[in-house]
Amino acid sequence: MRPILLAAALLAATPAAASAEAKPTVYSSLPLHGASRSTTQAINRGARMALRDAGSPVRFVALDDSTARAGAWTPSRAAGNARRVARDPSALAFVGAFNSGASAVALPILNRAGVPMISPTNTALGLTRDGAGAHRGEPGRYYPSGQRTYFRLMPNDSVQGGALATAMRDRGCRAVASITDSEIYGKGLGSWLRAYAQQIGVPVVKAQAIRARRSYRSLARGLKAAGVDCVAYTGITAGGAVRVFKDVGAALPKARLFGSDGVAETGLTAHLPRSVARRTFVIVSIMPGSAYPPAGQALLRRAGRNVDPDLLYGYEAMKLVTDAVAAGARDKAGVLGFLRGVNGRQGVIGTYGFDANGDTTMKQFGLYVVRGGVLRSAGVVIAP
Repeated sequence: MRPILLAAALLAATPAAASAEAKPTVYSSLPLHGASRSTTQAINRGARMALRDAGSPVRFVALDDSTARAGAWTPSRAAGNARRVARDPSALAFVGAFNSGASAVALPILNRAGVPMISPTNTALGLTRDGAGAHRGEPGRYYPSGQRTYFRLMPNDSVQGGALATAMRDRGCRAVASITDSEIYGKGLGSWLRAYAQQIGVPVVKAQAIRARRSYRSLARGLKAAGVDCVAYTGITAGGAVRVFKDVGAALPKARLFGSDGVAETGLTAHLPRSVARRTFVIVSIMPGSAYPPAGQALLRRAGRNVDPDLLYGYEAMKLVTDAVAAGARDKAGVLGFLRGVNGRQGVIGTYGFDANGDTTMKQFGLYVVRGGVLRSAGVVIAP
């Protein structure tokens, strides 16, 4: 039990507690165990900072959709948290989920109850629209009420495909190979990359889906024969990324290598030889701190040194709710109406709005290089 919940339980019999229970409530549901813990803690911290800045007009309850044993979110926790929020008449909004899969579980439950859902981090296309990368029945199956109640602060994967194509064009790529893993994420993102590359005049001369294996030397030889000068890998690290980058990098010693945010982790970067690492670029939704507007940079400085920029997205998610309350929203329907009208908002993450699907209108991505086994900022890319 989280301390804030424990305190409420201990005071449940007192008049003060009864008042607190009636106070409008914002919930978060994030994995607080496992590899994502430091990031999700930053998101919750940002939400609390926004709440304090607004004079704490609502109560904040941080839920955990993970278990210590799993070390990650679980469907049962995600569903249980969503049901709890759906049953709470004081619920104003739900900040989460962190993982797109967890949102897929929670969203239809919250949608039936009319609870607005603001995700700081989701990118999976199918949560808001159909197209390459979406599963069958998406996004309709997430909205049983027939009304859109989900909003996200990060661009979806189709926009990332455009950013990746733009980064390649800006670095002079003239003959591109699109390599995807066999996951829906990788194949879908690869489709968007190729579509945007064609749109902005970047020739894709080779496209291939792969499965994880010990060697990709034959693939590398085929890319060399095709005259490839840039390679884009869209997929996750576990899909064979390390070996792809090593083998392709060795066979094409002058080619530039690009990766999507599915490889933005030390599981890839720490295992690349220097000769390959120095030619590797990775696109990530989170931008370097200096790329955020002055209000965002000031917030990061206030939060302390080496703070995770995801803190800004937790802050912005909560500030959307507190601004809705300040504008007169008194219940979840009021917050939902406010969110649907967000347009040209100057937030700590930049200027944005929400389209009719609940997607952010922001198109900025961070571009990173690999130095010393980790990602280092190389600027910002704006998708078409």
